[in-house]
Parts: sequence; C-alpha cells; structure tokens
Amino acid sequence: MMNKQAILTISIIFCCFGNLLEAQKDTSFKTNTKQSPITIKKRLFKPEADTLDAVTVHANRTNNQKPLTIGRVAIPPMDLPQAVSVVNRYVMDNQQALRLSDVIRNVNGVYLATTRGATQENFSARGYSLGANNMYKDGIRINSGSMPETSSLEKVEVLKGSSAVLFGNVAPGGIINLVSKQPKFESGGDLAIRAGSFGLFKPHIEFYGPLSKSIAYQINGNYETAASYRDQVQSKRYYINPSLLFKLGKKTELLLIADHLQHDFTPDFGIGTIDNTSIPDLPRSGFFGTSWQYATTKQSSATSILKHSFNDNWQMNTSVSWQHYKRDYYAIERIQAQANGDYYRPLNRTKNDEQYLMAQISLSGKFKTGQIQHIFLTGIDVDRYDTKAWTYNQPTIYDTINILNPTKFKARTDIPNVKEIRMVETPILRFGAYVQDLISLTNHIKLMLGLRWSYQDAKPATTTDLITGKSTLGALKTDQAFSPRAGIVYQPTKHTILFASYANSFSINSGTDVYGNALAPSIIDQFEVGVKNDLFSGALTANITAYSIINNNLAQTALFAADGVTPNNNTNLKALTGQTKSDGIEIDVTAHPIKGLDLMAGYSYNFIRYIKTPDAKGNFVEGERLQNSVGSTANGSVFYHIKAWKFGTSIVYTGPRTAGFNNTKGQTQNYNRLFPVADFTTIDLSLGYSWKQINLMAKVSNLTNTFNYYTHENYSINPIPPTQFSATIRYSFHL
Repeated sequence: MMNKQAILTISIIFCCFGNLLEAQKDTSFKTNTKQSPITIKKRLFKPEADTLDAVTVHANRTNNQKPLTIGRVAIPPMDLPQAVSVVNRYVMDNQQALRLSDVIRNVNGVYLATTRGATQENFSARGYSLGANNMYKDGIRINSGSMPETSSLEKVEVLKGSSAVLFGNVAPGGIINLVSKQPKFESGGDLAIRAGSFGLFKPHIEFYGPLSKSIAYQINGNYETAASYRDQVQSKRYYINPSLLFKLGKKTELLLIADHLQHDFTPDFGIGTIDNTSIPDLPRSGFFGTSWQYATTKQSSATSILKHSFNDNWQMNTSVSWQHYKRDYYAIERIQAQANGDYYRPLNRTKNDEQYLMAQISLSGKFKTGQIQHIFLTGIDVDRYDTKAWTYNQPTIYDTINILNPTKFKARTDIPNVKEIRMVETPILRFGAYVQDLISLTNHIKLMLGLRWSYQDAKPATTTDLITGKSTLGALKTDQAFSPRAGIVYQPTKHTILFASYANSFSINSGTDVYGNALAPSIIDQFEVGVKNDLFSGALTANITAYSIINNNLAQTALFAADGVTPNNNTNLKALTGQTKSDGIEIDVTAHPIKGLDLMAGYSYNFIRYIKTPDAKGNFVEGERLQNSVGSTANGSVFYHIKAWKFGTSIVYTGPRTAGFNNTKGQTQNYNRLFPVADFTTIDLSLGYSWKQINLMAKVSNLTNTFNYYTHENYSINPIPPTQFSATIRYSFHL
C-alpha cells in the first residue's frame, strides 16, 4: 500500500516534470530565436509535418477547456476549483462500450463497486457509494435501478467531489451525468450490428436530420439479447430514444427528449460466501438460483429543455422532466452458505412502481463590477418522487441445496404461487435554491463562491394491508440544510492553474434519537486542492487532485437510553456522534503526441475509515476501513489510427478491498465480519478497419482471463467476466 509520503513525492515530481517541460519549451524560444514554435513541437514530439494541424485541434479542445453540460453554466473545467473527467463518444466507440461500467473505467477514482444481483451497476468514488441521487441524464436526476443504455450518449461527465451547491442531497464522492446525442441539421445516420461471446447480438439504428429549417430530429434504438458466462443467466433489452430540436428564433431553442428501456433478465447473486467469512472456490459459471427466476425493469422518461439568450451575456435555462420506473422481480437471493456448503435458499418476490417529476430554472450571466469580472448563476429546482412497493406472502426459505456438493440435495423446480399482501406508498418532495459566482479578481486569481438551501419533505408513508384493506400512516420527516462552497483558482501561466476549495454537503439519516425524534442530516465537509495543466499547446493534459472528506456527525447507535444511565441495545436509537474520514489523490493524463495517437491514463488512491465511534454496542470500530472501499485504482488506454486501421489496448487495475460487513463493538459473532478480496488487472485489445462508409471493430476483453469478483457485502459475490470476443460492423451515411 502506498503511504502518504510516497503519494506526495510522486505528485510533486509529476507537477514539476510537467512544468519543467513547459518551461523548457519557453526557454527554447528565448535561447534559439531561429527556431519557430513549429520547430519546437517537432523536437519535443517528433511528428511529421502534416501532424501539426491535428495537435492544434486537440490544444483548442482539451477536456480542461470544454464547458460542462452538468455545470448549468458555461465554465471551462480549467476555471473550476474541482476535479472533472469527461469520456466522449470517440473513446466509447474505440472501446466498444456496452455498459456504463465500460465507460466509467476510464475515470480514475470512480469504479464499479458492485453488481448486486446483476440487476444494476453500483459505482463508488472517493470511498462513497454513488446512489440514486448521484446519477443524472442531461442534468436531471434519474433512477439508477436499471443499467443505462450507452449507445444514445454523446459523452459522460463526472464531476468529482461535492456537488451539493447545484444538486442538493448527493453523496460527496461526485456525480455522473449522461449527455444524450442531440438532433442535427444535417441528414445522416448509422446502422450497426454487434455480436460476440455467449450469444451477444445487438443491432442498432440511428437517424438524424432536419424536418425544416427550424426543426431537427434524432432517433436511435436497439435490441440486445445475450446469454452469459454464468449458467442459466440470460438477458434481453429493448431501447428507443427519439428527440426533436426546435429553433424558436435566433435566441431560443427547445429540446424534447424521450426514451424507453425494457430489460428482462435473470437475477444473479453470484457464488456468495461460506460461513460468512470467505469466498468459496467455485467455477466462474456456478449459478445457485432457479431456472425460472426473473426480473423485468421498464424505465421511461420525457424531458423538455428550453434555452433562451436575452443577449450575449445573459441566458435562462428551464427543464421539466417526467420519469417512470417499474420493476417486477421474483428470485432466489442472498447466497450465504454454511461452513459445510449447505445453503437455505431464501426467496423474494417484489414489485415497484416509481414516478418522478422535476422542474428547474436557472439564470446565468456575465457582468463587471468595476474591473472585476463575474460569471453568475442562480436557480431553483423542485421534484416530487412517488414510490409504490408491494410485498408478497412468499415462503421465507424455498429449499436447501449444497453449493459444494450439488448431489447432496434435490433442488425444487416449481414456482411458488404467491399473492400481494401489502403495499407501501412513499411520497418525497424536494426543493432547492442556489446562487453561485465565479469572480475574476485579476487575470491570475479567481474566486468561486456558492450557497444552496435544500429542503426535503418525506411525507408520511401509507401502508395498506391488501388482505384486510386497512391503511396506516407513518411519520412525517422534514430535513433542511445549507450547503456552502468556496474555492480559489490561481493561474501562474496560461496553461497551468492551481486550485483549492471547500464544500459542504449533507446526507439524510434514518432512525430516531433516544427521545423518538427524527435525526437531522449528517453534515459532510470536503477540502480539495489540485493543479491542472494543458502543456505543449494542449497535446498533453496532466491534472492532479488531493482531497480530504470528513463526515462530522455520522449517525451511530446511542450509548444510553433517554435517562442517560441505562445502556442502549436498540440499534434504531441513534446519536450524531461518529466520524468517517476519506483522504486521497487522483492523477489524470491525456496526450495526443502525434497524429492518430491517443493516450489516456489515471491513478487514484483512497483511504476511508472510521475515526470517531462511541464505545457502545453496535458502533463501528475506529480505524477500520469501510467495507468494499478500494485503495488504489489505475487505468490506461492507447489507441493508434493510421490510414484505414485502428489499434488499441486498455488496462484497468482495481486494488485490494474487503467484502462482508464492517465489524461493530460488542458484536455477537465471534469472527471478523470482513474478509479480503485480492486486487486484479484486466487487459482489452481492439482492432478496427474502415473502408469508405463501413467500419469494423473487433475486441478481446479480459485477455488474460483474470478471475476475480465484484462484491456486495457478503451475499452477492459476482465473478468478473472471463475472456470474451465481440465485433461491431457499422455503416455510416451522410445525405
């Protein structure tokens, strides 16, 4: 494990090296006046003469310079006191990204943490799980209960660290924003078919063009079917995504986007654990569910985005969105076998129906107060989230099998007939208002100041007994909090900035205090410093960020009951007395040294642990790293395009972590509830060929057939995919 001194040393060397090269380039101009800037570029990168135009294009459009869609105001990342990563369509096509996890693997410090039951992909960043509040599409929060379709995306933006000023109740690790492809006023499209190992077959269509001088359309859709390296696991997906763009004059445009995804698949909890203390030595294909279990998710959305420019300096954006998510699920789950391999298979049948309505409006503008330049943003947003969840009278235990000896028991094959017995309706209303200002004090110093007030009203949940018809009403819970933000950007040279920032966010707590009152939100402080470099006219981008995140009032089991004397053994009675701390560093590098060569690399290190825990039964152990948090991650990709050919490789490293549950004080178990999971590296190779309008890409993933796991606590342990082959043939046309 890399210690802090080593990390600091690497960071200093990295920064100094980049600035030294930049300084060397500047010195060359001074000491050798006969050399032109073009000569200098040739000496440093040795490109051919016709390469220089391509390098210049990259310089003008580095990720540090492209304004973010998620930022709600056109501020280049170079001016933001915050780490940012962007993965564009070009990279996604090169790597033939199938799932969002294939895209996120290019973002250091953000990683696929679990695939619980293979029903969804759960990501983590900076030690924190990115839940439903951290996933956005076109700047609008979306349900993360299904796996998003990547073929409809133009790019994926990751805003790391705290984003509470703009988005309210989000985990401090960062947010992921999926940016949709948009209509174009030129006619064209794509027809593609992808096929690969384990029966993967995915045809895709995409068309775009003008309907008139002021209206353009875009529509894409696909069908996907596949088996799996896991026995008896199958998947089918249907997706459609139409959109319209209206030019309502020179200063106003309206974008309408809709999509619908249906995913029918086999829930799969992997191979589980033995005696809650270790992962069993079983084949990658081992499946311990039933042949009939199923899950169906349907997710639909309709969004309108209106943009209006009052003049060159002031703009207004409004968004209104409706989303609907349904899930029907019936499966064996939670694979927790006894020491001898006996597994009492639990059965679970659920149904969910969720509707989400959101509206937001923002005003942004540029103005001066004297010689001080401002980029100002203010806005409000409101959303309502209504959920319905049904439970059934299914048997608690379906049957018993042995995961080590399949012949020991005879497994059941019938489908238990169950019926709905209970339905819970839970409405949540959220409101937020924010203001932010990027203040340019001088040409070299900028300040970012922001403040948000968030309000969340969890209406009383209504529980209806579907047998008796009787309904009961739960308790009302209201939370509100201010989230401030402050940062400074110092730009010593045109191509380098140094930044430091502080941000505050909050997370909602469940349970009550010892007096029965609802718990206030936990307040989280985050400190971040970094350097961003665009070197060699943008041919090399190198960014480094260090951060520290403190959850100052983690909700933990209260020491005593309300009388202050009686020891408390009820884990639902809590006090805001704990702390977690997450420290880390992130390094991002992109380079385009010669024409046709693209390089990306990243490294991150994170250490998140409990640092303050009361001495009461049920509280976590001080100093222990949070379960499923990864220390080191690294990624790198190289793609070279020469004439009609394209070659590439991608390497991803995931460091060691622990699975299971964090240990607690006074726990009844006489064993360590955490168990180690080894680190692993995967390598992908790609080869492509283009002829006129036809493009063929082939890919071998997990070249070395590495065997490891994605883990969720101690009951959903999913082996990573083995070596697989896929190929895509694409016909692109422009009319």
